[in-house]
Order: sequence, then structure tokens, then C-alpha cells
Amino acid sequence: MILILPGVAAATLTLQFTGTPAPWAKTTGHDALWLGHAWVDGRKSAADVRNLAARLRKTGIRDVYVHSGPFDSDGSLPATKHSNAGNFLKWWRAELPKVRVSAWLGQKVDGFLDLDDPASRQRVLDGVRDIMALGFDGVHYNFEPLGDGDTAFLDLLTRTRQLVGDGLLSTSTPQIEPFPLTRPIVRTAISHDKYWSPDYFRQVAALTDQVAIMTYDSYLPSELLYGGYVVRQGTLALELVPEEKTVLIGAPAYHDHGISWGDAAESVATAAEGARLALTAHGKPRERFGLALYVDFAATAEDWKEYDQFWYRP
Repeated sequence: MILILPGVAAATLTLQFTGTPAPWAKTTGHDALWLGHAWVDGRKSAADVRNLAARLRKTGIRDVYVHSGPFDSDGSLPATKHSNAGNFLKWWRAELPKVRVSAWLGQKVDGFLDLDDPASRQRVLDGVRDIMALGFDGVHYNFEPLGDGDTAFLDLLTRTRQLVGDGLLSTSTPQIEPFPLTRPIVRTAISHDKYWSPDYFRQVAALTDQVAIMTYDSYLPSELLYGGYVVRQGTLALELVPEEKTVLIGAPAYHDHGISWGDAAESVATAAEGARLALTAHGKPRERFGLALYVDFAATAEDWKEYDQFWYRP
């Protein structure tokens, strides 16, 4: 993005990452955490759950998304991929009964899983039905890359609601198109959508309870620009998502961005500060707004310290 709109984008983002967040702009206890696959495949024990619970009790995290897939190329979800889920859920409920656990489910859809195929979508739904029967509180989808305007995904969300019922239906989302014409230009450059249009983002939010924007891997070269970018994403999302729905800003608690400047530019602290400035610009508190930390197995003590200092107790 910064290479495409160097002047306007940089100036706008720099300006947005200025000012002082309002004192009330912080966690409301609606934060989330992505958890890796080890929790449901037998590698983690009850003792591991106890240790994680001790940390999470000192946070505003209300939801965790436990990687329980991925779907196979035909959309099926073998139970062997989450063979220890029953034990995990039992241990979790004993330690953190008020923190909801959703099955994090997805797959690459670029040349692998074809969500446009009705039979594949039905097998995805069959997997959702089976995993909800294990006792999960909800389903968290993460299909990548999903193009803007994908009607098959809208159909999948509509039909998933019937299976989840009063449970939680959430999804990770690409970033919202930050400036006019950004989406088609970037799509041409990388051959798939990096951004969703505001209208499609609104449609997805309407069909779910939560949207977690993957507000990382921005490729922006500095902390200042990344902070402004988070402000912009948060500001757009707050305008597009009704107050009864939850908006989550993805915070990068990992350190392998794959580009030389990524780790220095993106951090939990900067994402938190950007989220606070977005709330402040919104002009009023919003209960259903939080950070979603990605991901437990890569998060360091410093990441948790930044969450506490810049978001939980700023």
C-alpha cells in the first residue's frame, strides 16, 4: 500500500497516529486469543491449561479460538484432527468457565478447498455440526484468501448459524480497504484480494457475532505508519459494525513476519495504541470492542506485558 499511495497514504496514517487516547478507551473485557493446535491434539495437558488460565485471569480475554482443523481439500473434518478436544474442554471449563471456547476452523481456499462447490460447503457444515456436538461454545472461521464479495462464504455463514444456534459465530477477516482504489490495485499486484470493500465487510459482520480483523502483516515499514493503519482499520470497523456485534482488532503477538522491518514496525503495543485512538476518534465508549492476540504459542512475555500496559491497564 505504501508503495502505491506513498504521499497521501503516509500523510494520512501519520496524522491518524497522533493525539492522546481517552482514559476510557481500553479493554471492556471482550478481548480474544487465538490458540494453536497443540491444545486439542494431545500435546497439551491439564497442567498446561492451568498455567494458561493463571495468565488469562489477569486479562480482559473473554474468547479463545482453538485451532481444531484444518478442513481437508474436500471440506471434510476428520475427528482425528482434534482427538483430545473433549479432555481440553473439560479442563478448560474447570479453570475458566466464563471464557468461551470456539473451534478455529479454516483452510486455504486458493487452489485447495473450493467453497464455491456446494458439496464441499456441505461437508464443512457437517464438520461444524460434529465439532459443536463435542461441547464447543462456537465456531471461528478463518479461510484465506477470501475474495471481496464471495457469495459462497455468505451462504456458509448463513447455514452455520443454523448449526451454532445461540452459540458464538465469529470469523477472521482481511483488512478493510483503507483508501479508494486500494483493493483493485493491490489485487492486480498480488493476484488475490488483500482487502475487503467496506460493503462486503458489513455484510459479513451482519451474519456473525464477532469479526476479528487480521490487522497485521500490513507490510508498512515503520511503527508510526502501522499505528496509523490500525487507527484507520478500527475507525472504519466501528462505523461499519452495529454496536450489538463485537469488533476485534488483531494484535501481532508473533515475531516471524518474514520481512526485515515487520517485527520492528508491528507490535502488540502499537496495535493497542491504535485501537485506543480509534475508539477515541469514535467519540464514545463501545463495550463490544477489543483486541485479539495472535497467537499463544508465539507470544512472548514482552507481548503480554504490552497488552497489560497499553490496553488492559493503560
